[in-house]
Amino acid sequence: MAIKALAFDTGGTILDWHRGISGAFAAAGAARGLKADWAEVTNEYRRRSLKGIVNALRPDYNFDDVHRRVLDEVIDELGLGALTASDRDAIWRAWHALDAWPDFPAAAARLRRRYVVASFTLLTTSLVIDVSKKNGIDWDAIISCEMIGAYKVRPEAYRTAAKWLQLDPAEILMVACHNFDLDAARACGFQTAFVRRPAEWGPAGPPDPNPNAACTLVVDGFAELADRLGA
Repeated sequence: MAIKALAFDTGGTILDWHRGISGAFAAAGAARGLKADWAEVTNEYRRRSLKGIVNALRPDYNFDDVHRRVLDEVIDELGLGALTASDRDAIWRAWHALDAWPDFPAAAARLRRRYVVASFTLLTTSLVIDVSKKNGIDWDAIISCEMIGAYKVRPEAYRTAAKWLQLDPAEILMVACHNFDLDAARACGFQTAFVRRPAEWGPAGPPDPNPNAACTLVVDGFAELADRLGA
């Protein structure tokens, strides 16, 4: 079945969260005379935050809430208590000011000429609006799991996204840089594209760098994705 829409994972696939959040940690730490492996602090923060939201069903919190709660946990457990309430707020707010990967905005504009292009994300609607404005990204739709009440990788999330786009799942290409999202989408009938983002987790490298062979497409970047899709 022909592809009519692309649904993009956004937090890791589109946004350079590691550089933005590790930079915020490092700046706050320097102001308080703290030294730490900020790259690893950031990755631990990310790992715990994902565990706090993935697969959630009708929670009374959203991903911004999880980011704030987990931030305090990580800071306290790693002996970084010198970071003040103001420091913590600055780190938390850095999520809403992340840079996109530089190859995405132009490729997204190309793709929108031919396809529906949607953000399909664990992130809050507010966060996606803020980073999209900052990075000059225009979406045809923002579908946050916050709106659905069921978070990826629950099947309800993917099925609802397809319903809202009024498309058969097979007409939607789920685009992400990690297999857990793509595997769940494929199980719901979506086509899938793995985009390599080797710097997503900073110097440590991504924990899931090798695409599942079942993916419809595997590309090294967004310009290649647009090329492969004839955009």
